[in-house]
Amino acid sequence: MLKAELAEIIRNGENSGVEFKRDDAHPDSLAKEIAALANLEGGRILLGVEDDGTICSLNKTAATIEQWVMNTCRENLQPALIPFWELIKWDEDHTIGVITIPADAPDKPYRAKRGAAWVTYIRVGSTSREATREEEARLFQASGLVRYDLRPAPGSTIADLDSELYQSYFRDVLRRRTPAPDDDASWTKILLNTDILIENQGRAIPTIAGMLLFGVNPHRYLPQAGITATAFQGTKKDYDTVDEEIIRGPLLHMVSPRGRIVEPGVIDRAINFVTRNVGSIAWLEGARRRRKPALPLEAVREAIVNAVAHRDYSIAVTDIEVSLYVDRLEVISPGSLPNTVTVEKMKQGYRAARNEMIKDILRDYEYVESRGMGVLEKIIAGMRAHNRTEPDLIEEESRFIVRLWKKKEPCAAGECLVKATSFFVILIHPVNGVFLLPSQRGRAATKKELVTELESSRKSVLKIF
Repeated sequence: MLKAELAEIIRNGENSGVEFKRDDAHPDSLAKEIAALANLEGGRILLGVEDDGTICSLNKTAATIEQWVMNTCRENLQPALIPFWELIKWDEDHTIGVITIPADAPDKPYRAKRGAAWVTYIRVGSTSREATREEEARLFQASGLVRYDLRPAPGSTIADLDSELYQSYFRDVLRRRTPAPDDDASWTKILLNTDILIENQGRAIPTIAGMLLFGVNPHRYLPQAGITATAFQGTKKDYDTVDEEIIRGPLLHMVSPRGRIVEPGVIDRAINFVTRNVGSIAWLEGARRRRKPALPLEAVREAIVNAVAHRDYSIAVTDIEVSLYVDRLEVISPGSLPNTVTVEKMKQGYRAARNEMIKDILRDYEYVESRGMGVLEKIIAGMRAHNRTEPDLIEEESRFIVRLWKKKEPCAAGECLVKATSFFVILIHPVNGVFLLPSQRGRAATKKELVTELESSRKSVLKIF
């Protein structure tokens, strides 16, 4: 690390990824900060810096303080962690020790020693505090040590699953030979072998994934099961809505033996909500008026399916939000991105599922494709092809937002790229696509003529998507 970079970090003060500390702190105190940062997204601890940013330097020798840091990481952390350690010369009289904890620490949750106990800490803003039971469970889930979707749905029984729906899945979707509809023992065995049910204290109980996918009323046992869909009149949330629907029920649709959708599930109902409220855009193609949805429905579908497949279901009483505004669609999924996923990795097709079973069964229904390129090919490329806008993919502390923008206002003709050919003038608009205009009097139109044409009339414009 360069001194200039270190100075910038100190100037910005403590935050979610930076902690200042003296080197005479108790090992338990240092271990607490390391564990909290490792359980979030990594960060740096600067030894020899006061809380207010004052440089107090190090009291220990270089060899002694390095040994102290490494011993703390080995003896006061469970599991042990090896950070990156370096000493930075601040000036003639002061040296700062920098402990760097990686963002992708693989063994979450990390616990720090506190007396005789081992405690899980998390980072909240610029402070480190003890994790709640729910927060610790999410850390286990993020590390892949615990599959939340395979936990039993408390209080439920096999009778709470829609037998017609799960029988249709095996018979009409997977095309397997199945037992008679009333052969309860055989069906129980099938459901246990496929993790739709789980043995719990001698009883067969639906898993959380099984309940979400095939439950008659999943919301009864999982208050977080569902989607809240709202269409607003303006660009902000308001009580004055155009349409709203609280969507409950199983995620999956019922399929007929011929593969047709007989009854839509939560996913299809959410897509239908957007389809009927998204509006459309129109343009002239010669003498004909053409029309298309204001947003590409493939991108809408992908955003909703991803939210259902990858949301954090351990966050209770929080629906997925599908919010439609006059200028955009927002799909808000509870929970941060799973495992080692980042926004940049998503854009490159990186795959890491939080809810493996849900994702696998959604793939059987062809909601999910196996290559993991949906964000790149359907959302990003789809929005560029549809209206030349870039979707927003935003990760916040406890939620992930996909924002799809509707068509923006055209720019002035002079701001567009113009290319003349023998028969047409090609206007390449950075947002709204490509326009072809006929040449003027048997030759390519000049830019001045093009501007005049656009300002006077758009009837002769052919727009190609």
